Amino acid sequence: MTTSPEPSTPSLDALDADPAFALHRGGKLEVRSSVPVRDADDLALAYTPGVARVCTAIAENPALAADYTWVSRVVAVVSDGTAVLGLGDIGPAAAMPVMEGKALLFKEFAGVDAVPICLDCTGVEELVETVARLAPSFGGINLEDISAPRCFEVEDRLRERLDIPVFHDDQHGTAIVVLAALQNAARLTGRSLGDLRAVVAGAGASGVAVSRILLNAGIGDIAVADSKGLIHEGRAGLNSVKSALAADTNRAGLRGTTEDALAGADVFIGLSGSTVAEQAIAGMAADSIVFALSNPTPEVHPDAARRHARVVATGRSDFPNQINNVLAFPGVFRGALDVRAHTITENMKVAAADALAAVVGDAVSADYVIPSPFDQRVAPAVTAAVADQARRDGVARA
Repeated sequence: MTTSPEPSTPSLDALDADPAFALHRGGKLEVRSSVPVRDADDLALAYTPGVARVCTAIAENPALAADYTWVSRVVAVVSDGTAVLGLGDIGPAAAMPVMEGKALLFKEFAGVDAVPICLDCTGVEELVETVARLAPSFGGINLEDISAPRCFEVEDRLRERLDIPVFHDDQHGTAIVVLAALQNAARLTGRSLGDLRAVVAGAGASGVAVSRILLNAGIGDIAVADSKGLIHEGRAGLNSVKSALAADTNRAGLRGTTEDALAGADVFIGLSGSTVAEQAIAGMAADSIVFALSNPTPEVHPDAARRHARVVATGRSDFPNQINNVLAFPGVFRGALDVRAHTITENMKVAAADALAAVVGDAVSADYVIPSPFDQRVAPAVTAAVADQARRDGVARA
């Protein structure tokens, strides 16, 4: 009897020949102290006995934790590893580099401290209970890479249970940036959102959130497709999220496929990982807008889309108009934390999109409907807009 040899494991030196591995060696984060401990007096203040006075005061008035700990300015980046980037269900250990990266972006782009937390559970009840029990240590919860439809229930239940912002970035970060880019693309072509008929391919976390924010912003009509075709009222087998979407979208009553719906459409937004034929893009309305956002392979190649569309955006950094969540989530959380908001409202998301679109201003062009993530105006603009809207919505506590 013969047995297959055990697969060989590459050495760390061999892996480090790849610059991505070399950069990740040891992780991308560390914790640093913000006060000195130079002598016994410093130690007595930072730890015992001085710390006891602070603890006692917080025990008597828990709200003081926001002023005398880091809680009010730190975010938990939480994932179960079931829907990571374009990788799918790779588990919590393999998700950690992405969550570290998210925490890195929080710090680099908006000065927000964030802690990556990958959970070894996938049940809705377990996720909700675990995050809720961790929540007293944080000023906000950024849910990340949790697969649909569980992600909707997890976020909804945590929002109901907690008095700090809970934000599923796969949903709302994407939606904010798409709305901002679409506002500018519509402006470039002399139209308003209300003039546009859009088709969204994908009814997962991002597809549903994008559709919802566009509906709230006044899109003319929108049809959403999943792997089985266009979602419409009366279609069998829809879950509760898709049933609600069917009631609010596709007023034209379209049936069939994404490509069927694209005939004469003004906007295509791809969030599905599927492919769309160039011929279908060619059949869209004049001055069409194509956001092919699947990574690393867009639904239609940008060069092909540009032969027919006025504006083309992707999720990739090597083409113009990158729809990148880092344009939204750092500033959204910075603004919410600055005013100690107890939630993030729909108005705050729209305010973030409006501020992001305004950064482009009069410089708008076919290759510039959304700013670069490295534009230093972005995070301050989004932060200010979100904080101001939180005060107007009555959810700010500072």
